[in-house]
Amino acid sequence: MGIAIALTPRTDVDEPDDVSPEADGLEATRKLLSRIRNGAWLDEQRFAALQWTIPGLIPEGFGLLIGPPKIGKSWFVLGVGLAAAVGGKALGHIQVEQRPVLYAALEDGDRRMQDRSRHLMHGKALPKPFEYFTQATPDELLPIIETWLDQHPDGLVMLDTLGKVMPRALPGEGVYQRDYRIGGVLKRITDKHPGSTILVVHHKKKGGAADWMDATSGTNGLNGSADFTILIERARGETEAIIRVTGRDVNEGEYAATADGGHWAIAGESLTEAAQAARQTAATIGLGEDSARIVEYVTANPNVGPSTIAAALNLDGQNVRVYLGRLTAQGRLTKPERGRYMAVTSVTSSPVTNNHPTPPVRGVSKESDERNNVTEVTPLPGLAEDATATPSCTICHQALTEAGATTHANCDPTAQRRRCSVKGHDTHPRPDVCSTCAAIAQGGRA
Repeated sequence: MGIAIALTPRTDVDEPDDVSPEADGLEATRKLLSRIRNGAWLDEQRFAALQWTIPGLIPEGFGLLIGPPKIGKSWFVLGVGLAAAVGGKALGHIQVEQRPVLYAALEDGDRRMQDRSRHLMHGKALPKPFEYFTQATPDELLPIIETWLDQHPDGLVMLDTLGKVMPRALPGEGVYQRDYRIGGVLKRITDKHPGSTILVVHHKKKGGAADWMDATSGTNGLNGSADFTILIERARGETEAIIRVTGRDVNEGEYAATADGGHWAIAGESLTEAAQAARQTAATIGLGEDSARIVEYVTANPNVGPSTIAAALNLDGQNVRVYLGRLTAQGRLTKPERGRYMAVTSVTSSPVTNNHPTPPVRGVSKESDERNNVTEVTPLPGLAEDATATPSCTICHQALTEAGATTHANCDPTAQRRRCSVKGHDTHPRPDVCSTCAAIAQGGRA
């Protein structure tokens, strides 16, 4: 015999009418204060590890993929979705875990979806975990997504494009508030389904922007509500491309890529290599052939001298010294010590930093499961920082070449006499900042 549950409130029960306003106020205060938690409570919690659709690039949560029209955004997300549904390699080289996928291909039809999917799968059977739909009204879209995620709580949803279903602003609501509201709804859906990702394709504004995050079409309300934002760019008709990413749980990075015949792939076997390729590309833009070759060689062979460069590239030694001087002055190369040159590193191009280590991939280790999936600071394979990175002198802050050393032999930390052996600047007796290396004061000689 079942238990009947009333769906409407009873009206035959008298409510007490002797509740004082003071009691109401105390109860309201209690409810407000009950939301506050302390550090001891937080320290005791055990949270599941962050999950990734593409390790190091696309984490769980609500994210934006932006780019100019006809740049290949739909090809990009379709390739990511098929790789996730198969459990293969996304963007050519990054291994991903298999997961259910829902693609809202609102700008395509069944025939185009079939043609493109078969093209990206190289004729192989299309994966059953890959699901899609091509039509939905603004009122239908969110219920479809939320209902599907109820059945596939760790799934990947791709919406292509937001502009097809973007609702109008409510009465009295500004465009920014509208954008933030829509983004907030999408974020709440992913928060309700931990491990899930909603990747929304959106257009890029026309014209340039000092900060690429300002390139998102519309207002910054979408960026503000999103957990991460990805920008893809390439010159019209060219295959070379750049992927930029930033977000709350993903390290800010810039990666070289190719987009050839609909196939998007990072340049290199890992994000680390793609980041270095992006730095090298940026360093050689606008340079002549010889200068570009020098930058490329120094990037691949750090801490190298002019004679070695000239011999390796079959260039005149004096010309190489002139080029190196210009490239250093332009900030394309750095000179850590006399006669030695290195590429200029970029914080925004590094897949892993000390401040924001890449979180572990879902199920990355048995130990993690045994600890109830406690989130740990575990770098992804292939994305760890280079253990051979050149350390800096604690006195002059220039690069060290001796293993295990913390300062240069001639760098004196005493206040009476401080000398920069790398640049040859003697600080005694003047306290002025060195105009060349900007680390040690220049005194007796330059």
